[in-house]
Amino acid sequence: MRGIRAALLGSALAVASAIGLNGAAFAQGQTLRVGMAAQDVGRLDPHFAVSTIDRVVVAWMFNGLVRFKPGSINPAEIEPDLAERWESSADGKTWTFHLRRGVQFHGGFGELTAEDVVFSLRKAGTAATSAFAADYRAIESIEAVDSHTVRIVLRENIPSMLGILTNYSGGYIVSKRAVEQRGDTFVRNPVGTGPFALDRVTPNQSAELVAHAQYFRGAPQIGRISYRFIPSDASRDLAFQNRELDLNYGRADQTWVNRTRAVPNTVVDVFEPGELAIINLNTQQPPFNDIRIRQAMAHAVNRAELVRFRGQDVSREGQSLVPRGYLGFSADNGLLPADPARARALLAEAGHPNGITIRAIHTQLPEMLNMMQVVQQQLRRAGITLDLQVVEHATFHQQIRQDLSPMVYYSAARFPVADIYLTQFFHGRSRVRTPTAVTNFSHCDQADSQIDAARVSTDPEEQKRLWAEAQRILVQNVCGVPLIETLLVFARRDNLDYGYELKGSMSLGPLITEASRLR
Repeated sequence: MRGIRAALLGSALAVASAIGLNGAAFAQGQTLRVGMAAQDVGRLDPHFAVSTIDRVVVAWMFNGLVRFKPGSINPAEIEPDLAERWESSADGKTWTFHLRRGVQFHGGFGELTAEDVVFSLRKAGTAATSAFAADYRAIESIEAVDSHTVRIVLRENIPSMLGILTNYSGGYIVSKRAVEQRGDTFVRNPVGTGPFALDRVTPNQSAELVAHAQYFRGAPQIGRISYRFIPSDASRDLAFQNRELDLNYGRADQTWVNRTRAVPNTVVDVFEPGELAIINLNTQQPPFNDIRIRQAMAHAVNRAELVRFRGQDVSREGQSLVPRGYLGFSADNGLLPADPARARALLAEAGHPNGITIRAIHTQLPEMLNMMQVVQQQLRRAGITLDLQVVEHATFHQQIRQDLSPMVYYSAARFPVADIYLTQFFHGRSRVRTPTAVTNFSHCDQADSQIDAARVSTDPEEQKRLWAEAQRILVQNVCGVPLIETLLVFARRDNLDYGYELKGSMSLGPLITEASRLR
């Protein structure tokens, strides 16, 4: 029998040698099974990927000109990605990027050129073709100097030029030819240059990705990724415990973290950025066009109680309309404290002595729904009845951008500079249902001059002062009510090695790279 086994093994090795297989190639046959709290993906065109569900998977398929170092969200650690080097003019308004040669798009769409970069950034900066167009307002021109050189000229300096060109949001580079050929279907059939390419999407089941063998950093060690849509926390957790998943979207909940840490051979990763949850109040529509109702909402919310509910390891109180740790964050803004009695008094002053009922559209995404239900109980104590209309997550995003809900619970992380958060959520240009819409659900514009002045200032201290003033104005107008900042949580089998230390991820999920492997 030993002789037969030896002969069979020898034959197998001979075949492997003949077709060029080695240990790495065998590893490429492995499938990473990921469980996501979702019914389906929304838009996989990276310039429209706004939900956590979409952002996580898009990051595996696309690159930017530059990138955050894997496992980091520190802007000081931004490094080359599709651009191998760059330089800027003395006044900081002209930037030249030199592209890597030989970078290949998925699906036989050819080599990346400057034309693709110019097309991608113009697309990212156009409201009709991007959810992040406001981030690129300061760009005056983008041109291809030659096939592998791109020049970008700014109208005005911005606080985070490299930030808008990273592997994040509008900074992702797409194939010009693929977008033009596929048209409206590109959102479900995208083409990038990343370590993994989309194979297919089975609605309400999974998105299947395959390794990009021509990836410029080397062929990935993982062969496939099965990104499975499992909206039920219980079903997803059971699948993980039964070893049907290798990586599981976790709940930022202390009980969940403690229980999952006890599962054998499991690692729970808790990492930055903290997603700041805000109740955005539409100041232009009843009942929130009355500031007393908005103030009552603010007094009804108890942030300390929300942190106790979510868990000390995974959350912290929101202290402003900009997340903590962002350049320009200020807690000196006059945030109203929890005071249900004062909330009731304000409602009475506004003509609602018996309380008020407010209807709001909300997502079924478990983590967001659970938190909103706690807020619902807090509001009830103050005389505010919240009638939640719960819809699928992609539908939620569609409807809130149509202004169909007077209040919008939105949890988000952005590039860690105050300018981007303030601009996207609270600048007049970003109001939903306008040509330049982003995510300004409050329709506030009272701090536009401060936000604009800070963006172009070349004095760092002046920028900070203006950002702090903007936060005071927006908080005093109760454009939104900050709730909590929730850190990101994923559970993984201890045989999944990311290939880096995970401290943070701007894509809101672990970055799966060519170096990631299943041991």
